[in-house]
Amino acid sequence: MFNSKVFVAELIGTFALTFFGAGAGVAKAGLLGVALAHGIAVLVFVYAYGHISGAHVNPAVTFGLALNGAIKWGQAIFYWIAQFLGAVIAAFALNTFTPGGDISGGATVGSLTGAAPFLALTVEALLAFFLVNTVLHTAVAGKGGNLAGVAIGLTLTLNILAGGPLTGASFNPARTFGPALFTGAAANPMTYVIYFIGPLLGAAIAAGVFKFLNSSEKVAVPVPAGAASTSKPAAKKTATRRR
Repeated sequence: MFNSKVFVAELIGTFALTFFGAGAGVAKAGLLGVALAHGIAVLVFVYAYGHISGAHVNPAVTFGLALNGAIKWGQAIFYWIAQFLGAVIAAFALNTFTPGGDISGGATVGSLTGAAPFLALTVEALLAFFLVNTVLHTAVAGKGGNLAGVAIGLTLTLNILAGGPLTGASFNPARTFGPALFTGAAANPMTYVIYFIGPLLGAAIAAGVFKFLNSSEKVAVPVPAGAASTSKPAAKKTATRRR
């Protein structure tokens, strides 16, 4: 069930996403700069590690894929551990390298968390829905071809451009948790309600929509590298979606 290559790939990928994404915020790169930093980081690691782990780098993405049977729940646990660990290490590195240790600019706790937590949760769920929806219909369904990484990276960028001013646009529990440990946000219960439950809810809805739209089709679901023999090319299985 545990695959060290998958674990390391997810740890490094999530480290990079958090380090570059939060780092852009700390450097005051502006909304566009932060959005591009996240989008490009994901795009790069989809192509670098997609064949190893799928390059989820987001617990919500892993949750959506597990709901659709693309990976097993036992595998998902190790994905989550690697993702959270990678994000925490990245935040620690940023906190160490940043003068004064102030990485609050890289946190994803936005303006809606205090006054309108339900609205913030809804925004995070919506953003996660768009991301997981794109992942499922391009990478998992196999219909995105070599452009799946581009589609996923662009979706991430657009999500941050739209949701950044509202919630910080995390839609990634690991990406939120890492910096939160070093900014005090981890002590706020609403951080977990909004930035954990919201993205997981959005991922679940995306998984349901995917099943509905593909209920009468045969969808090629890639077998994760973790489930494949290391001595053979990754195999593919065909799952039939029925109403």
